[in-house]
Amino acid sequence: MRSESAHIHSDARIGNDVVIEPFSYIAGDVEIGNGTWIGPNVTIMDGARIGRKCRIFPGAVISAIPQDMKYAGEKSTAEIGDNTTIRECVTVNRGTKTFEKTVVGNNTLLMAYVHVAHDCVVGNNCVLVNSVGLAGEVIIDDWAILGGATVVHQFVNIGGHVMISGGSKVSKDIPPYVKTGREPLIYLGINSIGLSRRNFSKEKIEEIHNIYRWIYKKGFNNTQAMEKIENEMPATPERDYIFSFIKKSKRGIIRG
Repeated sequence: MRSESAHIHSDARIGNDVVIEPFSYIAGDVEIGNGTWIGPNVTIMDGARIGRKCRIFPGAVISAIPQDMKYAGEKSTAEIGDNTTIRECVTVNRGTKTFEKTVVGNNTLLMAYVHVAHDCVVGNNCVLVNSVGLAGEVIIDDWAILGGATVVHQFVNIGGHVMISGGSKVSKDIPPYVKTGREPLIYLGINSIGLSRRNFSKEKIEEIHNIYRWIYKKGFNNTQAMEKIENEMPATPERDYIFSFIKKSKRGIIRG
């Protein structure tokens, strides 16, 4: 169903069973997947690539040009995965020449007033609570939850299964599976409740806890802790993920 009062460019590629409510604007270089609902007063600009069965609520603006001084009109996209919900007044800017795209994954929830800046990558099954703000080139892995009014500095990486308390200022990388909060931001333990809800076994949760004891509780610096973890703990996907994340960190990780 497409409202007669919506503006839909003739070049827009719109799938089956898409609902576009009154007064929404759909530009020409746009793709919208089957079964998606576009609420009233939504603006979807050139470069938007929206998946199947998404829900986009009033006031959202998808794929506006970046708020970045280096942007010079190059072609880029803002890509939204399947089954993702974008609530009121969310803004997702498209990419720059750096990565050429901004990405929000599948089954993700962006609550009201969230801002996702240019060249960000938000993973699958994430939740960004009301008024979260991401600066450019932020990467968030799957299953992360960012509490309301959290602001994230440019270039920060946030690991999977992380829980960040509301109102946080994130200027350092946050490694996978942890809880973090306070000001300045610190490690508050592992996200054991979230991991349990996602069917991590008690043994696996304890393994992750033991890894972070080396990092945060035994008085080692990061280099020493990484050596201990590599030499004394058996290789598992979780150990290797944490190890690789910290090794690749350019901004450094949150403190203990």
